Amino acid sequence: MQTDNSLNLHRLSLSEWRTYFYALLFTAGNILFPQICHLIPDGGHIFLPIYFFTLIGAFRYGWRVGLLTAVASPLVNSLLFGMPPVTALPAIMLKSVLLALFASLAAERSRSAGLITIGCVVISYQLVGMAGEWLLTGSATAVLSDIRLGFPGLLIQIFGGWGLLRMMK
Repeated sequence: MQTDNSLNLHRLSLSEWRTYFYALLFTAGNILFPQICHLIPDGGHIFLPIYFFTLIGAFRYGWRVGLLTAVASPLVNSLLFGMPPVTALPAIMLKSVLLALFASLAAERSRSAGLITIGCVVISYQLVGMAGEWLLTGSATAVLSDIRLGFPGLLIQIFGGWGLLRMMK
């Protein structure tokens, strides 16, 4: 029996062309969405746009698509637009990879795109990522900025991710 939140998961292997197609598609989303958000002062820090399509790709298509998107998105954005700055790449990539792994694992275990599941993924990658960022930077200010400034972005990831995944059934 399927619930409203049930999800038709597509777990792709590295030998399938669709893996790279979807990773490219979600990476493009993670390039365009930040460009729109950066039109607003501090938009990147407020909306945390570089993570959004990593969440969607990993949740729907698995860890391979998620990891490809998680690694490519910050690197391509930094190379093309200088955002995120190179100094911020390790922490952003850490959080991005954690998001891909946590989202894929949660989708595999729950087999649903429930609001609570997605909320737990976002909270989990942020908490573990904050610990990692603290080890990388030693800066409590940097660690807390995603919570302090990025709270709207976390809500967008949770509610926007939930809504988009429901539409993708």
